[in-house]
Amino acid sequence: MEELRREATFGHVGVEVERGIPVIDLADFEERQTEIADALWSAASEVGFFQIVNHGLSATEIAEAFNLAERFFALPQDIKARHPLRNNAGWEFKAQVRPSTGTPDNKESYQITLPRMAGLWPSDAEIAGFEATLRAFEHRNWLLGMKVLSCFARKLGFESDFFTRAHDCTVAEYQCTLRLIHYMGMEQAKPADFALWRAGAHTDFDCLTLLHQKPGQGGLQLCPGHEAGSDGWTSVEPAAGVITCNIGDMLMRWSDDRLQSTLHRVRMPQPGEYMGPRQSIAFFCQANTDAIIAGPAGKYAPINAADYIQQRIAANF
Repeated sequence: MEELRREATFGHVGVEVERGIPVIDLADFEERQTEIADALWSAASEVGFFQIVNHGLSATEIAEAFNLAERFFALPQDIKARHPLRNNAGWEFKAQVRPSTGTPDNKESYQITLPRMAGLWPSDAEIAGFEATLRAFEHRNWLLGMKVLSCFARKLGFESDFFTRAHDCTVAEYQCTLRLIHYMGMEQAKPADFALWRAGAHTDFDCLTLLHQKPGQGGLQLCPGHEAGSDGWTSVEPAAGVITCNIGDMLMRWSDDRLQSTLHRVRMPQPGEYMGPRQSIAFFCQANTDAIIAGPAGKYAPINAADYIQQRIAANF
């Protein structure tokens, strides 16, 4: 798979490069669809990443999701281990080894893929309201993701609901994933630990990623897809009310490479920076397992989304 071959070349440290990050306002979406679609297409085809504001998710619901994530990761290891990662759902601890680094990411995560969650939810006795609240948050992210993807569908010549149908959340083939991520605190780390990565350089498997970050907990760095060989990295500082988005390999393939999948990583904190734990929440818009990924121009052979995702997971865990 071409995506895996490319990812194995992404391990260089590189240099910091200042770049403008497109910020796209989704206010009055129905009235401004054409304008918004043009702005999203420009950002995704020329840069590969962008940020959205006035997206409709409230500060309260985002904070509540982060609070539940923090409570989950604070549970004893043996309790978290009752909900182990299987079939891209559940909890993992330092299990992700990027092809770009060959070393485990310094993090743990809990992945919510709704049709695969039997036996994987913490009970209300462990964390009250965890399942109900995060089910609702997952759906709110799905709605936002489908809104953004409807703009790309129109620009690619598909019907506006093309990607919504390909990510149908009412069927067993649904495989969008809400991922709660906890990067370990580095307060007591040894100097050698800082030579590793909190998350090694990679591109995402999906069509579109929506990333929630907590202000004050930086480290995310991006490199536009068409500049991947330049080793020039741009830091993206978290800000309240802003969701950082990137195109994934699935949509890059679906667009015959017209849209750019974004290379990104999470670096270790540097002297003088916040050394505590880092939290983020990502929503991955991954097409249903039976969806066929085939671009309008037929640049790549068709592949179903189940096989596509499974090949990427097998190379990373």
